[in-house]
Order: sequence, then structure tokens, then C-alpha cells
Amino acid sequence: MRDIHTVRARIALGLTAAALCLGVGGAACAQDDTGFQSYLTTLRAKAEAKGVSRATLDAVIPTLTLNPRVIELDRAQPGANPNAGIPDFAPYQAQHLSSAIIANGRSAYQAERWRLRRIEQQTGVPESIMVAIWGHETSYGRVMGGFDLPRALASLAYEGRRRDLFADEFIASMQMMDRGVTRSQLVGSWAGATGGPQFLPSIYLRLARDGDGDGRADIWSSHADTLASIGNYFANAGWRPGQPWGLAVSVPASFDRSQITNRLLSPRCLKVFARHSGWKTMAEWRALGVTPVSRNWPGDSVLATLIEPDGVGRTAYLLTGNYRVILDYNCSNFYALSVGLLADAVEQ
Repeated sequence: MRDIHTVRARIALGLTAAALCLGVGGAACAQDDTGFQSYLTTLRAKAEAKGVSRATLDAVIPTLTLNPRVIELDRAQPGANPNAGIPDFAPYQAQHLSSAIIANGRSAYQAERWRLRRIEQQTGVPESIMVAIWGHETSYGRVMGGFDLPRALASLAYEGRRRDLFADEFIASMQMMDRGVTRSQLVGSWAGATGGPQFLPSIYLRLARDGDGDGRADIWSSHADTLASIGNYFANAGWRPGQPWGLAVSVPASFDRSQITNRLLSPRCLKVFARHSGWKTMAEWRALGVTPVSRNWPGDSVLATLIEPDGVGRTAYLLTGNYRVILDYNCSNFYALSVGLLADAVEQ
């Protein structure tokens, strides 16, 4: 499966012909759009080879023009600078766990509980986690993006830094249309995510679900389908029912961090996982003097790693395997921590 975090991964800076269109004016833009139109011939051939219908391609390909804005936005991502320092979590937490976001989350949680209970029974994914993802991705369905996905994905594929990736997502968007998704529904973020869960087209094809029984996976206007799709994603990624994502803890001042060094290297999201300690059971963490801040200990045998996102002496977190499922959705410690904390807040 192509993980959402993989597709959203930050792309290193690089100068290409498409970038020239952003700064040098008309002649370069015209030349670049000519190159884009030529590339569409190749992209169409790949789509036809993957079984996309000619009717869909005939309806979409002639309408596409290069979108320099998506390339500009791509280059502006913070992760584009591999040497940038890691900021504290606290400012991010304040922004993404404001009183308004929590209040809206509690309202959404209560309004959708009759659906959420059923989805949790089917998937094992907590109701509050589904709501927290929904809130973080689209403000509970209020903000889903306005970029035309075929145009955005084709432009990013043409730009070339992740050509295969974005070409595949463009083709997946065409396959969505072959399945009955309308062109007007194919809108979303500049990077190709769409609908309430902000699924990329390839993820939609694999994991979107019909939650209201009408035979369609309408993640744009159906709350039931959106929440069922999020639950299905998390179940598919390995969520363990009955286990928390983690918990806030206090670490004693005398704590010897040399005894918890993580000596494993992650094959993906290396900098994200490098901030985690080695694994220990909850019983072992308790024996080391770590104490919960606001919730009870999980079972003694539950494994967890430690992260101190604001440094020594500030609130730390023990993270279970379910935290890594949240990272599968978006490989960012700040994102995953804020999802877990929002989930805890909305169910209070």
C-alpha cells in the first residue's frame, strides 16, 4: 500500500523548467506549457495501459493546463529544508488544539455517535480517533480544498521530482471517474488529497468505504462514508483494539536517558522515528519512575516508546504501536500527537 505519509512526504528542492514559469514571465511560461501539453500525451498512454477508458481521458486531458501554483506550494513546504532545526511541539499544539477546535470536535463526536459506534464495532478503531482525524484533515468536513485534482496531479507529475508517484495518482483519479466519481468531486488539496479524510486517489480506490448503504463511497458529502473510510484505513494499517495511542507522562529529573537509547533505524520517516526511545513495557517505564499525567496506566505488558517533544523537563509521552498507525496516516510526530490529544479531548 502506498501510505498517505509517503505521498505527502516533503520533496527536496530542485530547479526544473516548470519552476522557471514562476519567476521569469510569459515566454518561459508559454514554452513550459508547450512541454506540459507534450507530456500529457505520455501520461495519457500510461493511463490507457492501466485500463482507463478513452471516454474519461477524452473528457479530461484536453481541459488540462499547467498549474504553476501547485509547484510553488510544493516547494514552500517546511520539510524541503533537510537542515532545518526541530521546533518545540507547544506552539503547534496550541494552534491545532485550540478551544474552538476541541469544542467543534465534541459537537461532531456527539452528533455522529450513532454512526461511530457501529464503525468502531466493525473496525475496532475508537470513535474519538476517527473524529480527530476528520477534524485535523478537514475541520470536520468544512475545509476540503479547491484545487482541481487532475490538473494539480498532472502538473506535479510533469514537474518531475516525483514523476512516477504523481503520475500514478493522476491515473488513479481517472480510475475514480471510471467508477462513477464525477469531475466536480475531484477537488482537494494542491498535493492531490480529497474528501473528508483527504485520501489520495490511490488510497480512495483501495480503502474508501460506503458507510450509509447507498452503494457509493462518497467521501465528499457523506459523513457516514467519510468516517467509515477513516476507520477502514486505520484497521487496514493495523490498529490494535483496546490499546490507547499513548499517554502524557512526567519523567523524573534524575532520569538516565542513556538507558533508553533507540539503536534501531527506521526504513522510513527516519527523523520522525529517531526522536523515539527504545521500546519498554509499561511496567518497565513505571519502574524507571515515569508517571502518568492525566490517565491511568495501560496494561503492564503494553509496549511503548518515549518522546519528549518540548525537551527535558516538559511533558513527555509514552507511545504505543497504535501511535505508529496514526503516523501511517501522516508521518509527523506533531500531527500524530495532536490527533491523539484531540481524540482524548473530544470524548471527555
